[in-house]
Amino acid sequence: MSGERERIEAGVRALGLPVGEERLERWQRLLEMLARWNRAYNLTAIRDRAQMVTHHLLDSLAIAPWLGDGRVLDVGTGPGFPGLPLAILRPEQPFVLLDSNGKKIRFVRQVVAELGLTNVEPVQARVEGYRPPQPFDAVVSRAFSALAPFVEAACPLAAPGGRLLAMKGRLSEEELVELGDDLRVESLPLRVPGLAAERHLVIIECPSRSAGKRRDTPVA
Repeated sequence: MSGERERIEAGVRALGLPVGEERLERWQRLLEMLARWNRAYNLTAIRDRAQMVTHHLLDSLAIAPWLGDGRVLDVGTGPGFPGLPLAILRPEQPFVLLDSNGKKIRFVRQVVAELGLTNVEPVQARVEGYRPPQPFDAVVSRAFSALAPFVEAACPLAAPGGRLLAMKGRLSEEELVELGDDLRVESLPLRVPGLAAERHLVIIECPSRSAGKRRDTPVA
């Protein structure tokens, strides 16, 4: 699969991110495992390996510049996206990957074991009932169809000054308005190499206990 590795490397470089042979090998092995498990456990609707590169791997890595360097929680990680590609990119940064689906978390655990990802903790739980020992500097998700439920579920898990990173496709001004005026929100278009679909990153600063809040930029 040298062609696949070349596509991964070209895409990661186009995102302006560091590559390296160890990262490339782990990203490719992640996709190999996903394709293999998917045949038996239906982890993702995407079957084509080339689409897995763009729609899962590169799409996940596109948010790396906004991740910060603290503890990260991936809510509704499914079979590990965006958390696993980001954890491979940032091996010194701690990640918790959360999902209530047992077969998907079993896959994540197997990836963690086979790839030796010592910075990843898979957790099977619903976000509403999850009580971590310490809060997170960033909470990311591709799983929520609407922003308001994500904010409600994720802000209690964020540290003071922590941020939510919501990955979205099409984004309307109405969806942002639903968040109200008490949150600081920024929406950014994401450019994912090889992916023609519209993608956005919505950055939400969770309020401190007494802070006033405001909303920033309009939808791109």
